[in-house]
Amino acid sequence: MSQSSPSDPDSPGAQRCPNVTDVTEEELKVCAVCGDRATGRSILKGVHFTCPFTRSCPITKAKRRQCQACRLQKCLDVGMRKDMIMSEEALGRRRALRLQRRLAQAQPGGLTAEQQELISILIAAHKRTFDSSFSQFQHYQPAVRLCIPGPCSQSPPGPGVPSASLSPQLDCLDEDVLPDVFSILPHFADLSTFMIQQVIKFAKEIPAFRGLPIDDQISLLKGATLGICQIQFNTVFNEETNAWECGQHCFTIKDGALAGFQQIYLEPLLKFHISLKKLRLHEAEYVLLVAMLLFSPDHASVTQRDFIDQLQEKVALTLKSYIDHRHPMPEGRFLYAKLLLLLTELQTLKMENTRQILHIQDLSSMTPLLSEIIS
Repeated sequence: MSQSSPSDPDSPGAQRCPNVTDVTEEELKVCAVCGDRATGRSILKGVHFTCPFTRSCPITKAKRRQCQACRLQKCLDVGMRKDMIMSEEALGRRRALRLQRRLAQAQPGGLTAEQQELISILIAAHKRTFDSSFSQFQHYQPAVRLCIPGPCSQSPPGPGVPSASLSPQLDCLDEDVLPDVFSILPHFADLSTFMIQQVIKFAKEIPAFRGLPIDDQISLLKGATLGICQIQFNTVFNEETNAWECGQHCFTIKDGALAGFQQIYLEPLLKFHISLKKLRLHEAEYVLLVAMLLFSPDHASVTQRDFIDQLQEKVALTLKSYIDHRHPMPEGRFLYAKLLLLLTELQTLKMENTRQILHIQDLSSMTPLLSEIIS
């Protein structure tokens, strides 16, 4: 998404440069603020920028992203109207329409060299940072689960034993499980922290991410890390047993219930992983999905919104092109659309996951890094 610049007539809420009648059509293509080609700039309502210097920063093609406050003021000085600033919803619709146009205009003929390079960078970063065997994972407090037989379970499974599906036993955990069972929570906190550390390392392997201001890096990671963990977690999901096989460790939905998570989160979570696994994604598609989540311009605190929006669009176009050329029909039909729907579901899951983590009583089990991500 972008954050400012007068001009694109096809963009909702966009504002033409002043004195339009006094310039030629060719001159309209040049931005009156930075001198670059004018493609239209928009600003999110309610976002406030502050100049860290003397409010007189030079705004040029090369330096326009260095100070959003001075850039916005110059836009206003040349005639951009404050009432044309777009809402977050309108900004989202504009970005979706723009991406839709780009997808429609995409020419057949395989991936471009730039797209192939992007995929190579992401796969290399994934291989260097994601430990699919979880060989480096250590939990500092062993998970202890104490169950007593009740009307809902005759022989409770031992730790790590996969369950084929959500069991009715989950409905009566309060009766069947002693309070000590929640000592499994520190184990989940350690696992989450381990995966969060891998996501941070993955992001820092990407040159475009490293080039962002540190505050924007933090904002993107806080907004995307929990979702990225689920995408990566899906690569070790066994759809036959409905278990996540993490090397020597094996986790099921029931383990999540024993840690204190509720079915309103666990059942949709299991459904999400089953649906995603059934799509039989390639490694390239997994890492492109992760990058789409990472480069999300929707967080109000990011300053390089337009640049991040361009990055996300580039990743989305690469994913669509990859699917079109690497998934023969009918396998590839609607695959891209299905992935977008699953990403929407993932955002809902992330919000519910955060809500439940914050409401689990034993917050002392949370590690500092996990607490920072969900804050």
